[in-house]
Parts: sequence; structure tokens; C-alpha cells
Amino acid sequence: MAIERKPIRRGGIKSAGYDRASRVLEIEFDSGSIIQHTAVGEEIARRFISASSPASVYKDTIQDEFTIRRVK
Repeated sequence: MAIERKPIRRGGIKSAGYDRASRVLEIEFDSGSIIQHTAVGEEIARRFISASSPASVYKDTIQDEFTIRRVK
């Protein structure tokens, strides 16, 4: 599944995208690694992608709460 990501470029996060149909949030880090979190609600994904501090939102709201799958 290809998820279109938009540039973030803040807090070590290069880009992120969300697939509403599958509820998957995909995040690309500055290191080049790409991960996906499953069963993420649209509001949480929107808040993360538009945050002025996405790394904080990720750590506080997403990182340990949703199943993770390493893509790259």
C-alpha cells in the first residue's frame, strides 16, 4: 500500500502521511527509516501531521499506543 506523505521536516521527522481507509499512519524519519502505525484515528493523525512539534505528539500520543510495522 502506497501512502502519500507530506513534508514535515521538524523534530527528526522528514515526512508523514495517513490512509483514512486503512487507518494507517506512515512516518519517515530523518534517518531514512519508515514505519507504519495501524488503527490510528483520523483526528490523531491530523493532529500529528499539523503539529508545530510533531515529535512530541508522536512520543506522547502515538509511539507506544499503536501497533508498529517497520517498512524500511
